[in-house]
Amino acid sequence: MRSTYITQDSHLTEIDTITPGCFVNLVNPTQAELRQVAEELHLDIDDLSAPLDIEERSRADVEDDYLVIIVDVPIIETDFGKETYTTIPLGIIVTQDTVVTTCSQDVPIVSDFLRRPERGFSTVKRTRFVYQLLHKTATYYNRYLRLIDKRSDVIEHQLHLSMRNSELIELMELSKSLVYFSTSLRTNSQMQNKLKRLTFLPTFADDEELQEDVGEETDQAIEMTQIYSGILSGMMDAFASIVSNNQNTVMKFLAIVTIILAVPNIIFSAYGMNLSSTGMPFSSVWWGFAIVVGLAFMIAGLVAAGFRAKKWF
Repeated sequence: MRSTYITQDSHLTEIDTITPGCFVNLVNPTQAELRQVAEELHLDIDDLSAPLDIEERSRADVEDDYLVIIVDVPIIETDFGKETYTTIPLGIIVTQDTVVTTCSQDVPIVSDFLRRPERGFSTVKRTRFVYQLLHKTATYYNRYLRLIDKRSDVIEHQLHLSMRNSELIELMELSKSLVYFSTSLRTNSQMQNKLKRLTFLPTFADDEELQEDVGEETDQAIEMTQIYSGILSGMMDAFASIVSNNQNTVMKFLAIVTIILAVPNIIFSAYGMNLSSTGMPFSSVWWGFAIVVGLAFMIAGLVAAGFRAKKWF
């Protein structure tokens, strides 16, 4: 899908044709759309289609008379009814008078600009537009990291009494998301450092503060990812032992109950055998049955008290 926008009277307006100062957004574009945009803006179609490969790494390169930026952006996916976090490439191509973004799916980093343009946003101001996109990307990393932290807290409370592996599997998924985040953030940081050295995008005084904010937000996201990765790794090791211990506790309790119930069973079995009634205690009196039952449960109670005294349950 292709859509084209331009800032007119401080408002973002959708237009039909590509004009100088416009912004072209390609979302899961067809080959025909890629070819048309490449021809109109004199771009290499491979540079337009590169971000559609989910394995593409972050980079910033000057190709002829345009700049190619690929940045990994965070997204939320739904897998088997559960939300998972991952990253996909977003391509930003900056020509002399146009900005083009291309991605395999609609990402909130770009759609936020379309719904609520940031202060000072203009499709004509290419440098500010690029750094606003990068700043929005770093902001979303930090936002999703906080969501991962909150989700891990919920799982932590569930794991204290859990004997299942589902919570551990969910922790593993969060840990995998942090690995994706960590790798993408490092390559994004390297790309941003290279972007500063390139002279294709002129940096104006008004954009220097925004440029610094991008670096600070990215560094903060990298630090938070490292901290949360360490916490999740420790939690998984600890709670794997907790789940195993909970299962052992239940098995021990069931074994103790079996032993306690075996005491009356032995006594009742002895009285139920085909033995001479005169040879069994209390067999000659009518109230002997009550005595045998009471004695059996009294012995079972003593056995239970012994286990309790040893703190076996």
